[in-house]
Amino acid sequence: MRGLTPEELRAAEEDWAVEQALALVGRQSSGEPHPARRPQSADQLHFADQPHFMDFGSSGQPNATGRPHPTERSASAFQFPPSPPDQSAGRPHRRDRRRQAAPWREARALAARSGRNAPARVRRLPLDQALGHVLAEPLVALTDLPSFDTSAMDGWVVTGPGPWTIREVEGAGKEKGSGDTGVGPRPGQVLGILAGHSTPITLPDGDAVRIATGARIPADANAVIRSEHAHVDEAKGLLHAKQRVLPGQDIRPRGQECRSGDQLLPAGALVTPAVLGLAAAAGYDELVTVPRPRVDVLVLGDELLTSGLPHDGLIRDALGPMIGPWVRALGAEVSAPQRLGDDVAALRRALTTSDADLVITTGGTASGPVDHVHPVLAEIGAELLVDGVAVRPGHPMLLARLKTEGSDVGPYLVGLPGNPLAAVSGLLTLAEPLLRGLAGLVPETAYRVVVRDEVHGHPHDTRLVPVVHRTGSTGDSAGYLGDAGTGSSAEHVIPLHYNGPAMLRGIAAADGLAVVPPGGVRSGTEVEILDLPWASATPWTEGCFT
Repeated sequence: MRGLTPEELRAAEEDWAVEQALALVGRQSSGEPHPARRPQSADQLHFADQPHFMDFGSSGQPNATGRPHPTERSASAFQFPPSPPDQSAGRPHRRDRRRQAAPWREARALAARSGRNAPARVRRLPLDQALGHVLAEPLVALTDLPSFDTSAMDGWVVTGPGPWTIREVEGAGKEKGSGDTGVGPRPGQVLGILAGHSTPITLPDGDAVRIATGARIPADANAVIRSEHAHVDEAKGLLHAKQRVLPGQDIRPRGQECRSGDQLLPAGALVTPAVLGLAAAAGYDELVTVPRPRVDVLVLGDELLTSGLPHDGLIRDALGPMIGPWVRALGAEVSAPQRLGDDVAALRRALTTSDADLVITTGGTASGPVDHVHPVLAEIGAELLVDGVAVRPGHPMLLARLKTEGSDVGPYLVGLPGNPLAAVSGLLTLAEPLLRGLAGLVPETAYRVVVRDEVHGHPHDTRLVPVVHRTGSTGDSAGYLGDAGTGSSAEHVIPLHYNGPAMLRGIAAADGLAVVPPGGVRSGTEVEILDLPWASATPWTEGCFT
């Protein structure tokens, strides 16, 4: 059994005390057993009853690195050259790793800037292929909408005061799509003015003629009377209005929606079905879009099974099936996961030959004996942008810029911790804002919602806690969100149990993650919410982006 150095033991004890306190609070409220005893050695850090909040790397060994000291978190502290290697482990020294952890909000902002600063790429796509892409340039109207005065209703178009003499328009035009099939109006059939009728007519003062929705308004006509608001005196050939007729009623004037040259949508807007309709109406046959980011997923760890039940120290791979669909829901194109085990050469080869825009690795970002991500990044000369984030779970996450064969500027790399919820934290902290930037999306707008229950926080780091949205009474006997005993019907979120770094049960039931500041929040406090992609209002071709 290897003993910890005094420095390592102090760091482990500090994290142990924090995590045990958080676990104890959760277990006392849920009736779970009390947390484990404090660690005395490296082996004792890995108990079967390990508390939910301890992070593990892909090797199954715990990451004992702790929080950065508050005085060591400058705004630029996480933009640093590679750290001097630990002589015994060949990776950055544990103490350096603690000092370099980036504040959560700054790490997320840096990831977003990195995506936005990537070289711009554009692609012209026909409308039927543009769904789910992002506009690379503003959508500008190519015509007035509508392009002429049109009827907003089926009824009668009139000129001057009533009653009006009914005018017959025989065979005013073919029905749309009739072509030469003979399906069009018969000679002598009274149809009135139809949509798509290309020959404008004049309407003398005091006359009325039938008109269809979307049809061109005759010159000098001043109103449309809906069919249900009109009475026809067939004997006299007169039209009477059942109610007062206002000038311009039920007429859509030319340019009512926009004028040619108006900006309809900015660059960065997501192409939804409604955007396709607007683009078509505005005269577009194709759109200039930003290509979807391409992502490679590398699953690390010899201990992972792809099928069957866990056995003999092997566990099921939860991240391989999850990361690809998650990233697709963020609007990216994802290759099939590459399962590399703990093979250093395979990892090096995958990182230096990838032609993707982003490489995501799972596990291997901590300091265990088979955590190879840091050594390989140093070996290939990658630029380490973020090395650890002051967030729980997921603090060993990282962001780097790779160098590939024949190029000094390669894809970005997001290194996710091996624990499932810690990996989700990394996706939302680094991968999502980076992908939004690479996709050309406008920055998302943060929003806040009241949390129903008290949430205990880490003393120094941000916590990301799975939550569900609810609308209804949130008050208790004290009425903390309303009058005593009445509560409030406002939207709120409820924190979920099973929120340890190795757990997925909570996040599987969640709508989003609450951003809990150091120290925690009381019930009734507003917290920032990170939506999960499928809970967001932003639609994608294969899922939904924020």
